[in-house]
Amino acid sequence: MLDDSNESSGEFFNRRLKGNSVPKPPHLENCKMNAKINEHFDKRGENGSLPLWSLWKGKLGLELFELALPSEAQQTQFGSRAVLENDNPPWVLGSDADNFPLTRRVQRDLWIHQHPVNCSDPSLRFLVADWERIQGFGIGAQLAGMAGILAIAINDNRVLVTGYYNRADHRGCQGSFRGHWSCYFFSETSQECRDRAYYLMRSKEARDDRLITMKDNYTSKEIWAGRIPRVWGDPWSYLQPTTDVDGELLRRHRKMDRRWWRAQALRYLMRFRSEYTCKLLNTARHSAFGLQAAEMVLKAIPSGWPKGHADIPISDIENFVWSGHEPWSPRPILSMHVRMGDKACEMKVVEFESYMRLAERIRRNFPNLNSIWLSTEMQAIVDKSRLYPQWKFYYSRVRRQVGNTTMARYEASLGREISTNYPLVNFIMAADADFFIGAMGSTWCYLIDGMRNTGGKVMAGYLSVNRDRFW
Repeated sequence: MLDDSNESSGEFFNRRLKGNSVPKPPHLENCKMNAKINEHFDKRGENGSLPLWSLWKGKLGLELFELALPSEAQQTQFGSRAVLENDNPPWVLGSDADNFPLTRRVQRDLWIHQHPVNCSDPSLRFLVADWERIQGFGIGAQLAGMAGILAIAINDNRVLVTGYYNRADHRGCQGSFRGHWSCYFFSETSQECRDRAYYLMRSKEARDDRLITMKDNYTSKEIWAGRIPRVWGDPWSYLQPTTDVDGELLRRHRKMDRRWWRAQALRYLMRFRSEYTCKLLNTARHSAFGLQAAEMVLKAIPSGWPKGHADIPISDIENFVWSGHEPWSPRPILSMHVRMGDKACEMKVVEFESYMRLAERIRRNFPNLNSIWLSTEMQAIVDKSRLYPQWKFYYSRVRRQVGNTTMARYEASLGREISTNYPLVNFIMAADADFFIGAMGSTWCYLIDGMRNTGGKVMAGYLSVNRDRFW
């Protein structure tokens, strides 16, 4: 059931127990179905129309909406076709007040910009850029760099096409996904635009006319500290102050515009998870709290099962409505990212005890909180977590750093596949958690905070053990 591309124990039993008799593991997602739904909502319709994001969700929108699609005459009841194509991209959760200002509008505009109606339009311009491969750059630095390149693309009115992604160059990413961002998340643009961009790359005339540019056409300063797009005004000027440092809310700082933009760029680049990433998350959840999920399901099994339950059909509400619910995890849950080791050269490193004091602050206000998703490279931190029996800790099952090994050497010892997969799983788990404790001086925490602030988590707040070195 963790890998629904192959026969699993669930399929084995389903051949004997038809219909809805086999309990559904609540902590696992149907990755094939999710990928199919996301593909449907990530492409234009007939005649270049926008996806109908706003009306029917998930499997309802995929399989049943077209049967109920209003005729041209009926659409006048909505005022215009534009109402059917409104500012409601499905990857933005929560109300507008639960997200950074203008998040829904920005995400919609980014999708439209990156998915032009006609990729062969001779006036269309492109920017093709490989992901950073500088020695010592972590995933966080790569993401921050690509956010800067997307800003250049928006400012220059170009469609961004990402190229080689070294961290996806491993056997887990198969076929055309190998070496590309699309192994983990949906591509930043359509295949038609990718093909057009690579066609133009072969043309000296197109390069000379700057119909196509590459990363080498821009300076490091433009990529890392360039102009933030201002097509949406300056929404960062009214960010809600929900970040806590030393018991006080951080109201203003010098990098509010970059913080807002990187959050928007990251939310767009990670808008839909690939089937491969979905399976990684299934495996992580099953390893961390699969036993709890099984105990919960067993308590709900009716007396005498499976006798008398073999032929119960799956109802429409189960198939089309409830199938779209988020997978189960212990709620509420706090995510805590503890970075130490060689990070001391970039920020003030704080001991684990300081993180736990902040956790207790949260629990004083939310006494039903007792679960922590612990993200750390250090085995010593996992060992210290056992000193807090009043908390239930969950974490990825991976070999961790011991002693003062550098991060680069540690990642090399794990190999490219594991050293990419497990941090991305931790990143997503942190972005989806109810609360978050981290360190502002860490780019990774900075980006997690951005994903949370464009994913409906603004009012959950962010407790940091230190200040950002650039703020």
